[in-house]
Amino acid sequence: MEAIPHPIPRTVEEVFSDFKGRRSGLIKALTIDVEKFYQQCDPDKENLCLYGLPNETWEVNLPVEEVPPELPEPALGINFARDGMQEKDWLSLVAVHSDSWLLAVAFYFGARFGFGKNERKRLFQMINELPTIFEVVSGNVKQPKDQSATHNNSGKSKSSGKMQSRQPEPQTKAVKVSAPPKEDYESGEEEEEDDEQGATCGACGESYGTDEFWICCDICEKWFHGKCVKITPAKAEHIKQYKCPSCSGKRARV
Repeated sequence: MEAIPHPIPRTVEEVFSDFKGRRSGLIKALTIDVEKFYQQCDPDKENLCLYGLPNETWEVNLPVEEVPPELPEPALGINFARDGMQEKDWLSLVAVHSDSWLLAVAFYFGARFGFGKNERKRLFQMINELPTIFEVVSGNVKQPKDQSATHNNSGKSKSSGKMQSRQPEPQTKAVKVSAPPKEDYESGEEEEEDDEQGATCGACGESYGTDEFWICCDICEKWFHGKCVKITPAKAEHIKQYKCPSCSGKRARV
């Protein structure tokens, strides 16, 4: 429930900044803070909404009592559907409604402060450059064509390359982290293919698959299926240094 305690955006740049802050908060709720978010959406409680705030935080709360509300309201009663479907599907549903709400809030400000055709077009183009919350949560973030070409020419780096390869190429079914990179990448695609074929998961021991999401431990440099260590592509985007269960001293939940 929000009564706009934050500065009201009045320009295209200010509205876009507001959009990005709310979007970041919602992504945190559905990825990094997903366990906390799941617990707060108790189906036994009243109708609840997920709010993203301009300061990149989030909250689950009752809808505002004011009618009509000061701002467009998010989807009502997200908690009621929580136990009636798979968690992944429920989070995807909340993500889709959150995307719709963000657009509604942004263009509410645009209408309120008289954005013209060119301003509305520029605002949408700025918003459209960002992946949707649904794409982030589901792991289907598409890599822009210009960035794809740059990425292919730059090769792999030993540290940041592990996280960069998480972005999929267009029309792939799943996101994956590529197999362990080598220091010298000059031998071309054949060496990369051989490298990938020899990789095995440090948890289950199964071989590398091109249609699966993988992540590498920055400590022991072993590779793991994301499903084996309970890491999704969306969660991995926010991990600066990944430690596998063995290196972190914690057991992986299976």
